[in-house]
Amino acid sequence: MVLDNLGSSLRGSLDKLRGKSRLDEEDVQEIVKEIQRSLLSADVDVSLVMDLSDSIKTRALEEEPPGGTNARDHVLKIVYEELVGLIGESTEIPLESQTIMLAGLQGSGKTTTSAKMAWWFSKKGLRPAVIQTDTFRPGAYDQAKQMCERAEVDFYGDPDCDDPVQIAREGLEATEDADIHIVDTAGRHALEDDLIAEIEEIESVVQPDLNLLVLDAAIGQGAKDQAQQFDESIGIGGVVITKLDGTAKGGGALTAVNETDSSIAFLGMGETVQDIERFEPNGFISRLLGMGDLKQLSERVERAMSETQLEDEDWDPEEMMKGNFTLKDMQKQMEAMNKMGPLDQVLDMIPGLGGGLKDQLPDDAMDVTKDRMRSFEVIMDSMTDDELENPRIIGASRVKRIAQGSGKDEETIQELLEQHRMMERTIKQFQGMGDGDMQRMMKKLQQQGGGGGMGGMGGMGPF
Repeated sequence: MVLDNLGSSLRGSLDKLRGKSRLDEEDVQEIVKEIQRSLLSADVDVSLVMDLSDSIKTRALEEEPPGGTNARDHVLKIVYEELVGLIGESTEIPLESQTIMLAGLQGSGKTTTSAKMAWWFSKKGLRPAVIQTDTFRPGAYDQAKQMCERAEVDFYGDPDCDDPVQIAREGLEATEDADIHIVDTAGRHALEDDLIAEIEEIESVVQPDLNLLVLDAAIGQGAKDQAQQFDESIGIGGVVITKLDGTAKGGGALTAVNETDSSIAFLGMGETVQDIERFEPNGFISRLLGMGDLKQLSERVERAMSETQLEDEDWDPEEMMKGNFTLKDMQKQMEAMNKMGPLDQVLDMIPGLGGGLKDQLPDDAMDVTKDRMRSFEVIMDSMTDDELENPRIIGASRVKRIAQGSGKDEETIQELLEQHRMMERTIKQFQGMGDGDMQRMMKKLQQQGGGGGMGGMGGMGPF
């Protein structure tokens, strides 16, 4: 994720407090300086960094840690709460009929975001429509149309019309049956007067319920000027931060919301229409500090398993928990994992697996894991239905045949079979669990740093 460097740096700073039961002023001064360096390196605005570090310093010195809480966990809790306070609440977006207009410079990701948001609303049971009014950028119409086809949502645009205001007006009429109208506007390379005038004209026609400013995570300190000018022109009710899957710093975009007194609405994480999530400050900061985000994880798992089942009606994930766990079940689980997004994002959501653990892994560890999963998929595609349903029948001769058919070595096939056996043993442990056991396990995970809140900070053993 784009702010991995910030998260790694903050976690490294906090780790210097390991083993300490009490804090003195020298400890606090040192940790505050480390946090300042981390935030400034991530392009967070200087004045905001100073305000934040002053608050952390004051609280760390004046507040008594709860009983049984060590110095690191005490400061971690303070940093968590102050960062959540810095970026504020999520933009309120009711699940009801409304019109949303997107604004931003060229290259910020507005067109992709319009289709992603439409897909997100469609998964909430609403009927969205995207209206493409960008007549300035060549290819904007075709890109928007293709993205909306992938998202399976309604689309309106007119490649033969050069009047964006007319397109907006006719688009609303043509898609009047939609619950959600998302109006994508043109961008420029800079905030020219004609761009502002055009957006103001479109706004007067569509009368949006909400204006969202789309910002590239790489924008840095330039986010302040953009946010101010767009806000003065049309009023910004929320921000969408895109390209959070890149390697840019990202702090400028995160803190641009302070310039508009608005909030963050959505985060864009990749190129496909599914790579979007609602911004939840608690979960986002929890992930940043290596504490996981169980809420976002559960939503992704549920969606991915549901989509995988829709593609194969004969496969029922609930039956997998009751009977034998086959290679076909494992294959479908891997398909669902691919639908959940990049593996490093998923790991970030698991308490105890993201953050600190990832900091210790080689840079290419995630790539190696993805390659291994792809190898397993190719191997299973070379198996017969009987072998997928009854992996115990796979002996030496079958391993040799599968190796020839898949182009993979026999050792990798044995690794796949061993991985299946391990997963089978794990699922058998779950089969004996009642609802109460499952709830206790989830509660324990949350107490170890899950994204649901900070209620269990005192018991954060692994941190």
